[in-house]
Order: sequence, then structure tokens, then C-alpha cells
Amino acid sequence: MFSFGNYLIGLREGLEASLVVCILIAYLVKTGRRDALVPVWAGIGVAVALALGFGCALTFGSQELTFQAQEALGGSLSIIAVGLVTWMVFWMRRTARHLKAELHGKLDSALRMGTAALVATAFLAVGREGLETALFVWASVRASGDGSHGPLIGVVLGLLTAVVLGWLFYKGAVRINLAKFFTWTGAMLVVVAAGVLAYGVHDLQEAEFVGGLRDKAFDISGTIPPDSWYGTLLKGVFNFQPDPTVVQVVVWLLYLVPTLVFFFAPARAAAEPPAGAEAAVRPR
Repeated sequence: MFSFGNYLIGLREGLEASLVVCILIAYLVKTGRRDALVPVWAGIGVAVALALGFGCALTFGSQELTFQAQEALGGSLSIIAVGLVTWMVFWMRRTARHLKAELHGKLDSALRMGTAALVATAFLAVGREGLETALFVWASVRASGDGSHGPLIGVVLGLLTAVVLGWLFYKGAVRINLAKFFTWTGAMLVVVAAGVLAYGVHDLQEAEFVGGLRDKAFDISGTIPPDSWYGTLLKGVFNFQPDPTVVQVVVWLLYLVPTLVFFFAPARAAAEPPAGAEAAVRPR
């Protein structure tokens, strides 16, 4: 079944990368430096290839491991992915309004340094997003996967939507308040991350790195069967599990509640972004 949670990941992460690309390309066109487009696209291409290679390595490399090693690796990488995406969500919440100016400054420096610097600037700007996306998508697909292609389809559709929106931003057909967009999608992503974290802990319990595998907090499988349409829906959106362990529930709560509290706390101090916060990346 289509996974909204994974669609959200693909949309949110893909849109960040799309906006970065749009800002870089639009600035070069606007300043009459079309000659610099080739090295910038080269850097972007290398970054995308690296992210895809990293995702393939995670997917196919882990298949050669024993069950216990797979669970240990999956649980550990899920926790790392949650840590990275949490940092990214808070970072973007704080810097979304200044992203354009920051990228322009880096690009100006790279233009003065030459072709290699342009390739490196584009690679670093997109590569970090790509590696984070590959890791978190892998962890989320693994957490919400049921043997079907639904989770992966959700990610791909999210990425495609992000590419289309990025193109529309560049053409000036769509404008969006980035501060508000990244605030609310960031909050939803925290909820998804909480489910990935709980699943990662369960993996570590399966690998016997963490105890309490048989200590169930509750079991409502009879009320919400995992194979029912609403059970599948809850799993696809929230990574819901009808029979979690006590440790999973505790970890889920300890992550979700304080993270959302801290995430929304500064929003009151700067609830309204300045006038230039909209995504306006069309070259003039």
C-alpha cells in the first residue's frame, strides 16, 4: 500500500535538494555566468550518484549478513538516521529564511576560485542532503516495509513531486513561504522519525543487543490487525506497531514529546518570517 510517511520523506528531503539546485542555477543565470552551469551540474550529478550508490550499498550489502547482524546493522543505522534527520529538521527550521543568501555567498567565492571550486560547492550543497536522504529513506522503508513496494513507491513519488515543485519554483509559477513549509513538514517528519527510532530499537532487541523483547507494552492486534486496511494505513503513516515492547514505547515517548516541544518553542519568537522568506528563485 502507498506509504504517506515515506512520501513525506521523499517530498521534504527532495524539496530541500531541489531548492538548493534552483537557487544555484538561478543565481548563475541572473549574474550572466552561464559558463559556470556545466561544472555546477557536474557537481550535482556526482552528488546524486553518490547518494544512489550509498542507498544501493545499504540495501544490497546488508543482504549478505546473518539475521542477527542485519538486525544490529539496521537498528544502529536507524538510530543514526533519526539523529541526522532531527539535526537537519532543526537546522532548516532555523536557517530556511537565509538559505538563499548563504548559497549565493558560497557560489560567489567558488566563482572567484575556479571550476574545481564550483564543482565542489555544488557537490557539497547537494551531497549532504543526498546522503542524509538515502540513509533515512533506507531506514524508513525498512521500518514500514511489509514485503511490498508501497514504501519505496511512496519515496519515489515524493521525490518526483519535489522535482516538479522545484521546476515550478524556478519558473516562478509557484511561491511558497519556506519558513512555514519547513516548520510543519519538519514536525510531521519528527513523528515519522519517532516510528523509525522505535523500529530501530526493536531491531536491536531482535539482535539481542537490547533486552525486553518479550515484554509487550500492549497488544491490540485483535482490534487493529496489521493486515487490515486501517492497520496498513497507520503503519504507512506513523510506522504504527500493534504490539510494541515496553522499551519501544518508552523510547518513542522520550524522543517524540521533548523533540516537538523544543521544535515549536522558538516558533513563537519568530512566528512570522520576513517578507523575503518566500521561495523566489526565478532568474530576472
